Amino acid sequence: MQLFLKGKNFVISDRIREYVEKKVSKLDRYLPDIGEAHIEITKESTKSAKDRNIVQITLRSSGTILRAEDRSEAIYASIDAVVEKIHRQIARYKGKRVERWRGKQGEDEMPELDQETLNQLALEQERKVVRMKSFAVTAMNQDEAVEQMELLGHDFFVFYNAEIGRINVLYRRADNNYGLLDPKVS
Repeated sequence: MQLFLKGKNFVISDRIREYVEKKVSKLDRYLPDIGEAHIEITKESTKSAKDRNIVQITLRSSGTILRAEDRSEAIYASIDAVVEKIHRQIARYKGKRVERWRGKQGEDEMPELDQETLNQLALEQERKVVRMKSFAVTAMNQDEAVEQMELLGHDFFVFYNAEIGRINVLYRRADNNYGLLDPKVS
């Protein structure tokens, strides 16, 4: 697994680098085909001290991307929490994979989790699509989509991007800017 560690407004000391490497390298036991692990540590100047340190982990594993984020006032607590979140995502991913291919030989063991986490995963597996909605999309550019999303008061907006000829999703980010999802078939 390749490990990429990056700091934004934060200097990564050797001690923190070693701590992150130690924690993230353990994830390889649960999901052996992890190709890359990107860890970003950000320090923001916010009024609330509990949201100052942000740690994000993004794992790329044979076509699957797993991502987790945590915010807290203590950097080591954020690292521990985000590793635990990504661990639960690995368990969920592997659980779905095992269900999908039940009966196949050679599947990896499920990671060991405490009872509380197993209960949460059981509840998540009970979720299902309960409503499906169809709607007509209008060809427009990004600026028109932003305007339409604001008029509707939504946090996201699906539209046909006339500039590139594909369906896109515009969304409002936590920093009140916008993000644009441009899916491509791989």
